[in-house]
Amino acid sequence: MKPEYIVKFDTDATEELTKLPQDISHRIFKKIVESKQDPHHYWLRLEGRTDYRIRVGDYRAIADLFENEKLIYVTKVGHRKTVYEEG
Repeated sequence: MKPEYIVKFDTDATEELTKLPQDISHRIFKKIVESKQDPHHYWLRLEGRTDYRIRVGDYRAIADLFENEKLIYVTKVGHRKTVYEEG
């Protein structure tokens, strides 16, 4: 059995998650927690970037995956139209 990854949320990602409707934020959080067993099954590498995304309906979470530390560091959460914007 593979070791489970640890999930950490950036302060900005936590704020963005709490601003969303409760049902949507629960779905996003649940999928991120599910991904701890096998992150590469859930998270897709963003083209031309080093971070990854997970899709939940029209919403996305962006994260950095650290293999050595077995860490999923969620940096952004938001609607697909705006979540990919830098800055």
